[in-house]
Amino acid sequence: MKGWLPSFFYSNWFYGCCVVALSIEASLQQGFALNRSIYYVVLFCATVIYYTYAYRNDKGYAPNNERSRWYLTHRKLVTTYQVQFGLMGLLCSIFLLYDYGEQVLQMNLEEWGLAAIFPLLALGYYGTLQFGGKHFNLRNLGLLKPFIIGLIWAGVVTIYPLLFQALETGQHYGPDLIGWLFFVKNFVFISILCILFDIKDYAADHNAALKTFVVRFGLRKTLFGIILPMAILGFLAFLRFTFYRHLGWERILINSIPFVLLIIVSWSMQRRKSILYYLAIIDGLMLVKAACGIIGMLFLN
Repeated sequence: MKGWLPSFFYSNWFYGCCVVALSIEASLQQGFALNRSIYYVVLFCATVIYYTYAYRNDKGYAPNNERSRWYLTHRKLVTTYQVQFGLMGLLCSIFLLYDYGEQVLQMNLEEWGLAAIFPLLALGYYGTLQFGGKHFNLRNLGLLKPFIIGLIWAGVVTIYPLLFQALETGQHYGPDLIGWLFFVKNFVFISILCILFDIKDYAADHNAALKTFVVRFGLRKTLFGIILPMAILGFLAFLRFTFYRHLGWERILINSIPFVLLIIVSWSMQRRKSILYYLAIIDGLMLVKAACGIIGMLFLN
């Protein structure tokens, strides 16, 4: 357990599993068919490559950070994984373009905007984007940082599966009210997890003068004045979503579990935890949310 468990989380395979599971949940709960398996392979590879590249090149982590030490110790292994996932994702992407290249060219302006905005935000988050000789690092926007991450994740797992489904069927896609409500639910839920995760980096962010919520307002005000109200907002968005989707009480009940666990985990954050706790428990709520949504749609009437 001590060997493979940290590797599973530090290598970002867990994030790849989360993004695939949340994408499946989004398709099912919005009443769409699942995508082809190869789409999820590309999504998994892109997620692992992005986060691994970001963490390997992040100079903000302290030398005594457990994840930083893991990357230093397993540098060759991480490089091998990056090459393997890069080749796999590239080959699968070429295959998809071969099948749907004509449909891609027929996408309208709204679809191109939806397809482009989230990768641009992801590149800008770690300062990869450059314009006029200046790098744009959205991560330095302390109070906006969790919402930018939430926006990227919500877009990738909520909009992309349906956008790709439209390419498969040769139709155009534009989010309707149900789609936007589901987007808001995912956006709020993941943004809260990001704020919770910032608690781990309190010391480093404070020293770097990065004004995250916990640095600016303190732990208790962040938990009880920001996170809990946001959790209630996300839950209300979910209830509104269930109204339009006419979900039964069994589905409402099981989909409420992640929000209850979110409140419990938030309460537990009053004491400092290890980095694996943040990765396994806090980010693990994404997997719990996806599992509850999938179970609710497949097995409950």
